[in-house]
Amino acid sequence: MDTQNSAGTLYIVATPVGNLEDITFRAVKVLKQVDLIAAEDTRHSKKLLSHYDIKTKLVSCHEHNEANKTHQIIAHLKNGLDIALISDAGTPSISDPGYKLVTAVAREMLSIIPIPGCSAAIAGLSVSGLPTDSFLFLGFLPKKQQKQKQALEAITNQSATLIFYESPRRIKALIDNMRTILGDRKACLAREITKLHEEYIRGNLSDILKALEEKEVIKGECSLFVQGQLEQKTIDEEQLEKIIISRLATTELGTSDLARQISKEFKVSKKQVYDTILKSNQIDS
Repeated sequence: MDTQNSAGTLYIVATPVGNLEDITFRAVKVLKQVDLIAAEDTRHSKKLLSHYDIKTKLVSCHEHNEANKTHQIIAHLKNGLDIALISDAGTPSISDPGYKLVTAVAREMLSIIPIPGCSAAIAGLSVSGLPTDSFLFLGFLPKKQQKQKQALEAITNQSATLIFYESPRRIKALIDNMRTILGDRKACLAREITKLHEEYIRGNLSDILKALEEKEVIKGECSLFVQGQLEQKTIDEEQLEKIIISRLATTELGTSDLARQISKEFKVSKKQVYDTILKSNQIDS
């Protein structure tokens, strides 16, 4: 094992994503026995530690101070202290602080041990109703519209189930972008996983968007699971015209966005689709 005998161990400890009972016996034991706990938000983590009567010293380690804290934690490990890293919810370094610390500790050839447990991505995937044999975790996409669209376009042909995290404030905009770029795929939105108001909305992306628009307020972090690209479809010109006529009757997308959606879905050039849409509009008028 790549460790120094006199050095301590860094434990990456998964904590509940909502329900405080979703923690392993081993995690509680480790948190009680280590010399120090590095937490994403000490105020938030005190609730969990108090619930299990864990009195280990607590220090902060979040995205804004991770670089500075890394040097201190490595020094403590080299001095023989055992340290646990926890995030606000779920597994540290999975769309949470921790990656930089783990990389630096591994570079120093010090011991790093995972204490497995909750992950909203895996919990939600297991009940999504989508394929689980192959999946791609993408976490939070860029907030800026253009960069988000570029990120979605880069995974259009990915066949694995896609997993995203998003805030309740931005979830509708994300789903709307997905409909345009990925097409109206099957999906599952998981909200408030393991909490009192836990909810799962399944259907096509348009169905989920409609359900969200009917809510006055959307609360809780969201996990979104989207079907990967299905086997490539081939269509002739006559079929393309029928598809376009059908979509024109129901879509609110503009000509360019609709052309992009159909082009990606059926692997037809965007120009061909665009020209056919214009032709169909002329016939209707």
